[in-house]
Amino acid sequence: MASMTLKEYVDKHGQVRTGVALGVTQIAISKALHSGRTIHISVDDNGTVSAYEIKQFPAKKNARNPCHV
Repeated sequence: MASMTLKEYVDKHGQVRTGVALGVTQIAISKALHSGRTIHISVDDNGTVSAYEIKQFPAKKNARNPCHV
């Protein structure tokens, strides 16, 4: 299985082909690239392409009741 960033995959295959492979529009790929999101692409040995995003949890910067450990 190969893994790379969304930008690396788009550099190789273009935004349109990346969108088709992931089942989203070219516009969605463009927005994801410009937003700076941490998205990684996995390509299985059989050619199946999937994506996952790494982001902070909780997403809000100022959580209501922060737990200090």
